[in-house]
Amino acid sequence: MYRASGLRIMQQLRRRTPAEIQGLQGAQAAPALPAFTFQRRQQQQQQQLRWTSTSTASGKHSSQQVATPPPRHDWNRAVSEAERIVGYPTSFLSLRWLLSDEIANVALHLRKLVGSAHPLMKTAKHLLYNGKNTMQAWGLIVLLVSKAAGHAPSVPDVEQDKSAGVLHSQRALAEVTEMIRISHLVHNSVVNLQSSTQAGQDVATYDDMSFGNKIGLLTGDYLLGHSSAELANLRNQEVVELISSAVRDFSESEFIGERDEQNNPLPYKPGTFQRPSLSVGVDFNEHDVMTPMPIAQVLGNPEEEWECRNILNAGSLLGKSCQASLKLAGQSEELQRHAYRFGKHLALAWQACLDAEPFQCPQLPLDVTFSLVSAPVLFHLEHDPGMYAQLEAGKQSVDNIDYDKIHKAILAGPALAKTKELQRKHTAAALAVLQHFPATDARQALENIILAMQDL
Repeated sequence: MYRASGLRIMQQLRRRTPAEIQGLQGAQAAPALPAFTFQRRQQQQQQQLRWTSTSTASGKHSSQQVATPPPRHDWNRAVSEAERIVGYPTSFLSLRWLLSDEIANVALHLRKLVGSAHPLMKTAKHLLYNGKNTMQAWGLIVLLVSKAAGHAPSVPDVEQDKSAGVLHSQRALAEVTEMIRISHLVHNSVVNLQSSTQAGQDVATYDDMSFGNKIGLLTGDYLLGHSSAELANLRNQEVVELISSAVRDFSESEFIGERDEQNNPLPYKPGTFQRPSLSVGVDFNEHDVMTPMPIAQVLGNPEEEWECRNILNAGSLLGKSCQASLKLAGQSEELQRHAYRFGKHLALAWQACLDAEPFQCPQLPLDVTFSLVSAPVLFHLEHDPGMYAQLEAGKQSVDNIDYDKIHKAILAGPALAKTKELQRKHTAAALAVLQHFPATDARQALENIILAMQDL
């Protein structure tokens, strides 16, 4: 059969002229790639900016730029690539921790709370959820800043983890940062069970709430105590003072403004404080971050009050941890201040992203609430002070507030747009500070994380 087919092909070739045979060979040798390349070139040209000339009513011509949406960045991919750069996953929820007896016992007791309404279960869900709401990236940020800045030549070789490009002490500091952060979140999950509160009078759920409080207190104390021991092992007094001041800031953030029975924060009544905005912005003393923040000077201004609350509650720890990591590396004071600013602005941009998340849908999902001192709420109170009357119902418990009604009112006003502008402001500030660091793969990984955060 193969022999007969070969004979038919030879007969067909004899009937063709040499020019036809040469053209046929050229056609067979040419791959089908040019057609594909042409189609792809057309697609790329369609994705580029297109300029259209439109005629205005006055008869003048103006050029209008029409651009396709920029590509979205994947948060999980950005974090995975960043972890590869610093060596391995940096979260304290690593194999070393998950296999420890203490964490195993905590997980065993947490199973008993499944199905209850204790806030500790919600906190555990956010900690273990491997998605855009993950809280496990703090240590990763510290290590990326450490690798991006490098270390002084005077650092001994025995202190260096050359495979990852960071110091062993910096990796320990990253774990300390995450342990302190997690302990703060777990401690905030404790429920007030005083007899004068609604939770204390609910006999049906009292046992579950009491058991959850015990687990939350023991877990938070264990993490905070272990982080203190690890911090002392660094044997650097300045670093210990920096991180200790961040723990102080956590406590100070709990005493700003009014609170309900469960210590949930409530906003100030519009018009209570009338103070001009700070010309230098909200922050600690640049040359001495150990000095407490002047809280009384920012109350009454929505943006500055929001920044004050969240710098104390989050930005202080991340910023001071980044600063402490460069102090361990023997870097200059100027570069340490840049590291602090980067951590602070990144934490604020991340918090603005979280604040805006519940308002991305036209309807508030079931069993979803939002903080009453989040940026959208504070901005809307500035726009419509009359909404404060609806918030007064939450002075006993924030559960008494009609969140759906407030959600619709905020979507109808300018507060969400101002919140997104606030996020862009701190995102741009964080990117600007990064330019003071050398151009490395670690710096690029930090930029990718910021861009991915913008697309959440």
